[in-house]
Amino acid sequence: MSRILWHASGIAEVPDGSAWMDDVEAHRFARMRYAKRLSEARLGRWTAKQTVTRALDRDASHASLASVIVRNAADGAPELFVDEEPETYTIAMTDRADWAVTALRQGPERIGCDLELVEPRSSRFVSDFFTPAEVRQVEAGHHNLLANLIWSAKESSLKVLRTGLRRDTRTVEVTLEQGDDSTWTPFTVAVDRGPIRHHGWWIRYGEFVLTVAAEVPVDPPKSLVEPSPLASATPGHAWMEDPGR
Repeated sequence: MSRILWHASGIAEVPDGSAWMDDVEAHRFARMRYAKRLSEARLGRWTAKQTVTRALDRDASHASLASVIVRNAADGAPELFVDEEPETYTIAMTDRADWAVTALRQGPERIGCDLELVEPRSSRFVSDFFTPAEVRQVEAGHHNLLANLIWSAKESSLKVLRTGLRRDTRTVEVTLEQGDDSTWTPFTVAVDRGPIRHHGWWIRYGEFVLTVAAEVPVDPPKSLVEPSPLASATPGHAWMEDPGR
């Protein structure tokens, strides 16, 4: 089995200006009107560039970072280009509360990742978006952890399908395996209650829970920086300093 590589960055790491972007990125970001969207977009692209630079052992100069480009395909899924050429790594991206994660896997098979906070989730939320089997898993344990974990695993699986939340969340059903939340623990996702299974891993870092999923079995994900910056991450909302932008 192959391994998913990943890296996390916080909003405080993102430099001002656009020297680390290509011209298309810089132009698009300059036109964004809302602080939250701009903050998340810059953080996501910075994290992707940092992840790819580490994975490929490339120069970390701003000029080199600018040549690492993430473009959205027609279905919205991210696709990776380096020096204007399609890269052999499949890429997945996620962000939450001033932190972002990028995951990479060599080969054409699709992957997905999702970062969530362990925060209150109502029983109504669980009943509306989860299958009966998933509801039972939440009711049998720590409600907020399991509700956010299963939701995150669903998001990762829907990214593997390249549909995101355009698809009914109950068409993918998460089954968690027993494990310690401080280490990578496996889960599986059944698609449309049929034979298709996505294979995933999850881990908790303080107030965050991170999931990755793939359409083929994969080894536990490996952080490109040890310990991962996510291990000491504090959630934030930096965009609220200028919410009217």
